[in-house]
Amino acid sequence: METADRLNSVQEYYFSKKLREVRGLIAQGKPIINMGIGSPDLAPSPLVLETLRDSVTEAGAHQYQSYQGLPQLREAIADFYGQKFNVSVSPDSEVLPLMGSKEGIMHISMAFLNEGDEVLLPNPGYPTYASVTNLVGGKIVNYDLKAENGWFPDLKELSQKDLSKVKLMWVSYPHMPTGATATEEQLTSLVEFAKENNILLVNDNPYSFVLSSNPTSILSIEGAKDCTLELNSLSKTFNMAGWRVGMVLGNTEHINAVLKVKSNMDSGMFYGIQKGAIAALNSGPDWFEALDKVYTQRRALMFQLVEKLGCTYDKNAVGMFVWSKLPKGAAPSEQFIDDVLYDKDIFIAPGTIFGSNGEGYIRFSLCVKEEKIKEAIERF
Repeated sequence: METADRLNSVQEYYFSKKLREVRGLIAQGKPIINMGIGSPDLAPSPLVLETLRDSVTEAGAHQYQSYQGLPQLREAIADFYGQKFNVSVSPDSEVLPLMGSKEGIMHISMAFLNEGDEVLLPNPGYPTYASVTNLVGGKIVNYDLKAENGWFPDLKELSQKDLSKVKLMWVSYPHMPTGATATEEQLTSLVEFAKENNILLVNDNPYSFVLSSNPTSILSIEGAKDCTLELNSLSKTFNMAGWRVGMVLGNTEHINAVLKVKSNMDSGMFYGIQKGAIAALNSGPDWFEALDKVYTQRRALMFQLVEKLGCTYDKNAVGMFVWSKLPKGAAPSEQFIDDVLYDKDIFIAPGTIFGSNGEGYIRFSLCVKEEKIKEAIERF
């Protein structure tokens, strides 16, 4: 049986393929330290776990759930955005819980893109934006992000191009993989650019609460809801990556379009997970302070490792990664990380998996315990 033509437009996700190789080395007895992927190794709060445990005996807990999620979950998301970002959204019509924000990338693309529609994608950026665009028949138009511009697009240069066929633009601030942030002025310019060019802007925002002193949502910009959706996730902020809980927020019209797709793709999120998510979203300041304390200590050690490799980095970047520039004369990124993998038994992500502008960079994950980072330092 021949596969669908759309599969010719995508490859297996890099980490899916590379981690098989890493597991093979581990099976051979190699003491691999995995610094490549951002999968939080910390646990959710005890209250979240208790809430999940207690919820499974409640009436109706094991039945199909609403496609829109529990009303209490939508209210918790709306309250969270109000308190943390000063963003007002209606829990009834401007919030849609997701089974992880990654599925939201597919749902949004299916809801708004016709075959041949163009999509502005960041280079470097999250690889799923490109693969999903290809799967739905969209046409990728990359825009450059470079260190000298603070990893922010040159909107003036973009405006001079033919954007008549562009339907969507993906952005991610705080940015993945570089950890760059955007100012209020820059976010305002993005919203204005989208309005001027009749583009739906989507900000992917899962890293606002990791080592960030100023959590920001693009929906806080005046008029943003007219042309903007925002994705968010509990994966990084609350150590719930495997729970698959995300959300998309925007105006009623845009959310209803996404819901049309989502309601045909699943039958609702498990009740206990929704209850646990509510507990997480209601966490007090102690949770965020404790999280940042752990990542601050890990980052300080990771900086030492980065320096051992002769790399440079931006100490002001946020999120759970350290984006590092390779020293002058170093091997290309993918060869460099393979040399480290097979010589020192340490797996690091090459910058090139995020786009051509990632060449010359490597990315370290902070989802590694302190003793393992110290061990990695000793190996050099």
